[in-house]
Amino acid sequence: MYTTPTSATEATASAPTLKRVLGLPSLVAFGLTSMGILSVVAVYGAGTEISDGHLPAAYMAALIAMLFTAHSYGRMARHVPVTGGAYAYASHAFGKPVGFLVGWTMMLDYLFLPMVNFLLFGLYLNSLLPGIPPQLAVLACLLVVGLFSVIGVAWIKKMNFVVVSASVLVIVVFLVLAVLNAPNLTVESVIRPLTLGDGGIAPVMAAAAIVAFAFLGFDGVSTLAEESRNPRRDVPRGIILSTLFAGLGYTLFSVAGSLIVPEWRAIENLDAAGTELMQRAGGDVLMVVFVVVNLGGLVLCGAAAQMSVSRVIYAMGRDRILPGVTAKLQPRFRTPYVAALLVSAISLVALFITLEQAVYMINFGALIAFAVVNLATIKVLFFDLRMRGTVGTLRNLILPLLGFACIAWLWTSLAWFTYLLGAAWLAIGATIFVVRRRQSGGHVALGFDDAALTEDPRRVQS
Repeated sequence: MYTTPTSATEATASAPTLKRVLGLPSLVAFGLTSMGILSVVAVYGAGTEISDGHLPAAYMAALIAMLFTAHSYGRMARHVPVTGGAYAYASHAFGKPVGFLVGWTMMLDYLFLPMVNFLLFGLYLNSLLPGIPPQLAVLACLLVVGLFSVIGVAWIKKMNFVVVSASVLVIVVFLVLAVLNAPNLTVESVIRPLTLGDGGIAPVMAAAAIVAFAFLGFDGVSTLAEESRNPRRDVPRGIILSTLFAGLGYTLFSVAGSLIVPEWRAIENLDAAGTELMQRAGGDVLMVVFVVVNLGGLVLCGAAAQMSVSRVIYAMGRDRILPGVTAKLQPRFRTPYVAALLVSAISLVALFITLEQAVYMINFGALIAFAVVNLATIKVLFFDLRMRGTVGTLRNLILPLLGFACIAWLWTSLAWFTYLLGAAWLAIGATIFVVRRRQSGGHVALGFDDAALTEDPRRVQS
């Protein structure tokens, strides 16, 4: 659809490329790490209160809603198998200006997502070791994540498996202990939180709008297309499977929580509900193990988010929308080290902002990207490639429309302050795009792999 100038093509051909080392298990682990399996504890208290004790039902509703968008990411990843995620998909579907603005809003999400993990790391470590100031812990986590981002996915994927396995083990142990120590274990006590309460569907859906943000990060898998051995097959599967597994993990954890504390009002501190539930189920030992595993998960979740945004910056630098230096790769690890170090420098802002402020910034960027990817799926697959028929219409029109509707519904849960910040960020991005285009004489190259994008669509319709 787009052509790349000869000079850009030659530069791309002679430059080092990202290293293709990831298979499906690594992509699923990356997606789970990006979302943070134990991030369920961050919204457990608020979600339980809003849903009036029916948090598992809220998670199931949120999972269904997010799977529609995950499906759209998977479809686009299959047909546009290049790094950049939503930025690449929007550029391919709607052109360079829209693509840039989507990539720009993605950076708002991805730049602040590592900061959220750094801030949570500081809070959790301080709760475990009060003698360590939170800001010092934040700085230490930031530096470690910066190092991981330069080393790259080949090594960090091993740590992802370790942390994901440990997180799953913690959830399984918690679930078993919750069953064994439940004050009133019956079939009804298991099923009740999965159903609607006296308040009907409204409290459950309101809570679903809040807990849906625990799924932010699954889209990071799409940014690893050029580091995957078989991106057309494995990236779509990695996106769907990581989203599904995370949703099931969140649901099981919240069911276990409702078993160990059937009446949510009995939780003494809703803001620290996770540690309180662990202590009630397994005592101080399980609580400490949970905190330690969660700390490891926060480090790798921050690394996954930083790796995702550095690859978006790398893609935009390679496309000459951002300065070309951001597209430089480290010779040994073949990672976008300049982009990674730039993100680390920006992440120093975490030393001066609150957790709530960082979360505000994330939501706007993520939902913009999600909405546009659903629309891009319809534009590229249903209209451009004419992949229709009964199955095609379902997969390339109806499901993406449902995904877009779900994202529109999530927009209603955002605070007014989020819209103000998002509009200001978009205005800055539009200015940068106009300036860069004028500097390049009107040519802002898109470094898509023409062979990958022009392959006969009939070969990848499934």
